[in-house]
Amino acid sequence: MSVSEIVSLLSGVALFLFGMTLMGDGLKKVAAGKLEIILYRLSSTPLKGLLLGTGVTAVIQSSCATSIMVVGFVNSGMMKLRQSISVIIGAILGTSVTGFVLCLSYIDSGSGWKSLLSTATITGVIATVGIIMRIFMKSQVKKNIGDILMGFAVLMFGMSAMSSAVSPLSESEWFTSFLSTLSNPLLGILAGTVFTAVLQSASAAVGVIQALAVTGAISFGGALSLLMGVAIGAATPVMLSAIGASTNGKRASAVYPIASVIGVAICAAVFFPLNAVFSFEFMNMKVSPFTVAVANSGLRILMAAVLMPLIGVIKKLTELIVKDKQKDDGGLKLEERFLSYPTLAIMQSRMAAVKIAALAQESVNKATSLFEEYSKEKFSDVQKIESDVDSYEDQLGSYLMLLTGRELSDDESSDVTEYIHTLTDFERITDHALSVAYAFEDLHNKELSFSDASREDLSVLFSAVNEVIRLSTAAFADDDNRSARRVEPLRDHIDELCVSMKNKHLARLKSGECKIVQGLLFNELLTDTCRIAAHCSNIAAAVLQLKSGVLESHEYLQNVKEEGANKFDRYLDEYQEKYEV
Repeated sequence: MSVSEIVSLLSGVALFLFGMTLMGDGLKKVAAGKLEIILYRLSSTPLKGLLLGTGVTAVIQSSCATSIMVVGFVNSGMMKLRQSISVIIGAILGTSVTGFVLCLSYIDSGSGWKSLLSTATITGVIATVGIIMRIFMKSQVKKNIGDILMGFAVLMFGMSAMSSAVSPLSESEWFTSFLSTLSNPLLGILAGTVFTAVLQSASAAVGVIQALAVTGAISFGGALSLLMGVAIGAATPVMLSAIGASTNGKRASAVYPIASVIGVAICAAVFFPLNAVFSFEFMNMKVSPFTVAVANSGLRILMAAVLMPLIGVIKKLTELIVKDKQKDDGGLKLEERFLSYPTLAIMQSRMAAVKIAALAQESVNKATSLFEEYSKEKFSDVQKIESDVDSYEDQLGSYLMLLTGRELSDDESSDVTEYIHTLTDFERITDHALSVAYAFEDLHNKELSFSDASREDLSVLFSAVNEVIRLSTAAFADDDNRSARRVEPLRDHIDELCVSMKNKHLARLKSGECKIVQGLLFNELLTDTCRIAAHCSNIAAAVLQLKSGVLESHEYLQNVKEEGANKFDRYLDEYQEKYEV
């Protein structure tokens, strides 16, 4: 094989891989993240997982991409390890569809009208339509469809280049001698494994085997051994994705190689001994690209049938191989693999933001409960929550900033903006909750207490602030507009309560009923409570305003008061009656 032919082969492989990537990315964009969401939400049973893994892989043309998504799900805690196994088995099966797509590149041309059906003509037409849509269409969806068509055309050109490069090999003695060694199943499987591991693509490896089949020099037995090796070698990129993953993430990445090795081993252990006994005639038959595609699909169907009953065994093997050395600290699990899949990244970010919201609510509840009875345990809990939320804000904020650099739809951009806007408010709420806790610690350490009148006032105020944090958290977590619209009236009343309580407390100070030290702590509590309510108002405003495209909080809240004056006033009257001092 000459240097120019080797370069031509490598160029063909490069075009093939680029075309596959371009086509897969275009398909994912057209699907607008729906495939990833479906894969996450509907893989609850082994059969569903198998079908969804097969379907998603058939669409995006990459078992590696599907499996890496699943590793991300498991690593972030969004999917259980056992649940992921059937999806990965489906991915192993789904990648066989590509072989039939590649058969289109071997449609023979003819003279006259038959030339219109040739590969070159079809590819040229698809490329022309694709580039026209990519350049001249304004719709992003149509541009994405153009990418799909261009990717398919590049893939076809790559296959043609590979076929042209290997065609002289049919007359090469060393090549014929090499292929004869593939009649030994172990050597064939090893060669296929190494070759696929180098290419990092099962589809590309199958494409090269189909190109070799055109030379007429490869037998069914040799092709089958290579295809078994391809099934194992395709696990290499998935294993690499485990770098930096949690224990369960590493276990999920180990599912692909374990399942592939088990599936191939069982199929080989049954088929090749039978062939040794019965000497199947078709094993020496020369294969065509279509025969390779059929053999590849048949092998993977058998592997899936063998592996599905062994899901429990595969899970135990992964747990045995990957030891549980890491302890779950309960922190945020923001999966960087999902940055390539914005829909999944946003879903994960929302789960993290809801967790932060729940922690903020818990911190306020625990801090205000110190009013009834001081407890070092509760005080420590408030401190820990504040520290955790500080850390989580940094993690999620950085993750969201990385996400803003990706290509997002309008709805996705709106979601990211909402999370960024509310994240700081939740963090500040935990700061003020800790300040409330410090005030009660100071009161406890100095063995001081508030007057009965002050305690009655604070009891009403803390009940109101616990309700406003509950409403704002529910509004954010559940995307609940009704709860969000109740926040601002309650916040207004909390402000009124704080002003009224401050005036009443000044009167108690003048009369000597309260001391200066208690007075300072009382004012600190009023200030922190009002600030918590203000941040709750910001959160509710973000939930409401981003749906109308307005980002100026003060202007928006004024509009809320004016447009829904009757409802706002009704809510305000309700809270004035409920929380009265």
